[in-house]
Amino acid sequence: MKRRKFIILTSGALIALPACSNRKEKVAQAAAKPRVAAPRPVKVPANTLYRPPAYANQGLRNPNMNLPSTFSGRTVTHSRGPSTQPYVAMTFDDGPHPQNTPRLLDMLRKRNIKATFYVIGGNVDRYPQIVRRIVSEGHEIGNHTYTHRKLTSLGASEVSKEMRRTQDAIVRAAGVRPRTMRPPYGALRTDQRNAVFSQFGYPTIMWSVDPQDWKRPGPSVVTNRILKAANNGAIILAHDLHAPTVTAMPGTFDGLLSRGFKFITVSQMLAQKGQA
Repeated sequence: MKRRKFIILTSGALIALPACSNRKEKVAQAAAKPRVAAPRPVKVPANTLYRPPAYANQGLRNPNMNLPSTFSGRTVTHSRGPSTQPYVAMTFDDGPHPQNTPRLLDMLRKRNIKATFYVIGGNVDRYPQIVRRIVSEGHEIGNHTYTHRKLTSLGASEVSKEMRRTQDAIVRAAGVRPRTMRPPYGALRTDQRNAVFSQFGYPTIMWSVDPQDWKRPGPSVVTNRILKAANNGAIILAHDLHAPTVTAMPGTFDGLLSRGFKFITVSQMLAQKGQA
């Protein structure tokens, strides 16, 4: 017989309420519920159409090359090398960066690729140990001014100061003297280029491939733009200042290697031209 619980209202009337279900009733109700079987693992067939990215464990490596790097001549500006050989020059501006540049150097070393770094003098003074690593691993250093100012807005003495301060910083850090320069934003008048060449011996190095990585379009876009535009003698512009650009480099390097391109420095590119 069910027990009922009564409450007394202020009117004196009694109202019967059902008593709470006891523990046995709850257990019985739970036992009566249907059990749901545990899901069984579904076997998925292998995707035989999948191919890993070009940079994934392919072992692609730039060949060992004993190419001359001595150049001479009177040509003041270069934007590419000769088209007779499948050589490309990979260049990186605005570094060194404390995280991105070492990560990039690891990628280059793994593939035996030598690149050219157009460094900012102020960053050289901040991170001289990275500049020393760049040089010790066989890469080339170029002058990219000390403060990254637009040189067309400066007078002759200020342009000279930008070049000199950066050159001195590189020599202090790594004991080498840069042989070429690249103006920030690619902005340098003809008379300024001639003056820099006359005073420092630097030819002005521009580029033939620009993925516009400074706009941060994403690593895959940077890689695709470079692979689409690269050809024999290309000088490729990139910036190790930007992390997404460095992330794009494994696919870029391996994509170019798989197409038969060989990486050389800017000085080697100029030596191939036979003039500067």
